[in-house]
Amino acid sequence: MKIEIKNCNSIDQATILVEPNRLNIKHGPNGTGKSTLAKAVLLNCEEKASLASLTPFKYRDLDPSLENQPSVTIDTAVNAVALFNEDYINRFVFTQDEVLKNSFDIFIKTQQYDEKMAEIEGIISDIRKTFRDHEKIDVVLINLNELLECFGKSSKGLAKSSKFIKGVGDGNAIENIPVELAPFEKHIKSDSNLAWLKWQMSGNAFLEISDDCPYCTSPTAEKKQTILAVEKTYDAKAVEHLSKIQNVIEKLGDYFSDESRSKLKKIVKNKDGLKKEEEAFLGEIKKQVETLITKLRDIKFISYFSLKDSSEIKKEIENLKIELDLLSHLSSKPTKEIADEINLCLDNVIVKAGKLQGEINKQNKLIQQTAEKHKEDINGFLKYAGYKYYVDIAEESDTYKMKLKHSECDGEIAHGATHLSYGERNAFSLVLFMYDCLTKNPDLIILDDPISSFDKNKKYAIIEMLFRGKNCLKNRTVLMLTHDIEPVIDMIKNLAQNFQPRPLAHFLASKGGVIAEKEIRRDNILSFPQICEYNIASAKHCAIKAIYLRRHYEIIDDKGLEYQLLSNVFKKRIKPIIRSIGLDGNPMEVDMTAEDLAKSQAEIQRKIPEFDYQTIVSNMNDKAAMTKLFHETTNNYEKLQIFRLINSDNHENNVIKKFVNETYHIENEYIMQLNPHEYDYVPDHIVVECTNQLL
Repeated sequence: MKIEIKNCNSIDQATILVEPNRLNIKHGPNGTGKSTLAKAVLLNCEEKASLASLTPFKYRDLDPSLENQPSVTIDTAVNAVALFNEDYINRFVFTQDEVLKNSFDIFIKTQQYDEKMAEIEGIISDIRKTFRDHEKIDVVLINLNELLECFGKSSKGLAKSSKFIKGVGDGNAIENIPVELAPFEKHIKSDSNLAWLKWQMSGNAFLEISDDCPYCTSPTAEKKQTILAVEKTYDAKAVEHLSKIQNVIEKLGDYFSDESRSKLKKIVKNKDGLKKEEEAFLGEIKKQVETLITKLRDIKFISYFSLKDSSEIKKEIENLKIELDLLSHLSSKPTKEIADEINLCLDNVIVKAGKLQGEINKQNKLIQQTAEKHKEDINGFLKYAGYKYYVDIAEESDTYKMKLKHSECDGEIAHGATHLSYGERNAFSLVLFMYDCLTKNPDLIILDDPISSFDKNKKYAIIEMLFRGKNCLKNRTVLMLTHDIEPVIDMIKNLAQNFQPRPLAHFLASKGGVIAEKEIRRDNILSFPQICEYNIASAKHCAIKAIYLRRHYEIIDDKGLEYQLLSNVFKKRIKPIIRSIGLDGNPMEVDMTAEDLAKSQAEIQRKIPEFDYQTIVSNMNDKAAMTKLFHETTNNYEKLQIFRLINSDNHENNVIKKFVNETYHIENEYIMQLNPHEYDYVPDHIVVECTNQLL
């Protein structure tokens, strides 16, 4: 797979190769453009129009043209890309109530799960079909719930705050209009009575302005008390409750028995308020309505989840059948038609109850095994990586969610990201991302600097989980972008035999906005003494060879005469000295004798035959010659060494000075690393600053 990127942020041009079905490591220093590369590939696949957001600043004030617009070209079809970076962590990991968004789809909902669920749904499909084919059942269920709301939430019949009590508790004033309000009868009994009452009552405030009607200005003085009596007699909210009760009883009328329907209507129209017997009757209706609603709802939503905990599925389904003869208030022909239709479907399922029980048991076992397998893998990783957290996959409603827990306390941890350290959060996120990829199976998986925040042991634990675990990214096309050399050392040199297929690694170098890659093979990863020996033998200039030889002595902690003589070279001393610690513990200096000079020079000449102390010191003191050497040297790492020799005070800027010093001394070197003569780690801007200071 060849990926070509142009004009994206700091990248003018980049070409990288990705071998399909294996891990491809691209290693390079910070600032190379690795994150831009990752984002460009993702946007090219998911939101091609958004590639414009990566337009380099140098082109943003220019008219857009095809030549300066961001572009990504991939010679292989890539329809889906998964990118692990900070954005993934923030968007998907450690949501409020689960460790990973959509954890059910990732950890439980396998192909086998779907197949088993389809078998279970097939057995109970007639019930679903009945509700689909008979929309009136849903309508009745909605109306029954509306009626149930009118009874209130009391467990002992009518609630004191119910619509029934508020609407007809003191009698039906709509049906029983007082004599003095007879002139308003048509308005009070109209379908718009509630709106009229609100309008009429709001107008009363204007009666104080004059004795004329606020609407038509006709005289109202003699009618004023009658007009005001409407507000005293009628409460708009009570009328609203009464209206809802009447409407829902009207809609459900045919589903009540004739006798119960007649009694309901009589109660709703009562003049003097509810009697105890009427309240008891309404309580009976409420209980039977509750029973029918529960039955219809349980039947409608029958599923694996509603049956999975039952050891007697047949009995469970038999109990769902609607016994209408025990619901006397709802015993009518329309209700019986619904009950018969549903009971017939349930009978058909009861015949298959044995098979249904078996399939549900199998699904229970499958879910348990799947959950336990994932928990074992993830918790094993967490344990051996030294984390005290663990995960559980818990049932929640009709789904499953992964929960975060801690070994030292009970209960789940909500908002996990607020409790975890940066490293812990990244470790969790990486493993969860891996499972996300296993579920979604993208064409290309990109890991943007995934493990640089961990210590060495945790790094390898994560690498082991990602690429060698029971469920891992092995044999998938993975692009890992990292500034960390350790995974390269582990997977390309030290433990390469443990990874199959063996990963490939390349070094990314950026010069002038152009990224080029160079393969990293096993024999390219060397100890620093090996690097020194190689560069001493291959470098063209004696000064460069001397730099590496001094570092060789330094790293093997040999501070003898040879090391001392080379240090004198870099201090540009015409007459060399020997530094040591005196008996009093203080540093002391003495002139190096001619004999010591000859002896140490002869030893150095065994490695650098052309070495002559006076000649090389003379060259070091020739700033023009050293500056010429600086410009002729093509390797940035060696440029910094020469710059340090030219400018013993280093750079005027402390940041640049620190960078130069860290490349000049050995304290920041790894035991194993890439040869800086072959793999150029030094960023362009550092060399530019050094070059400018020499001008």
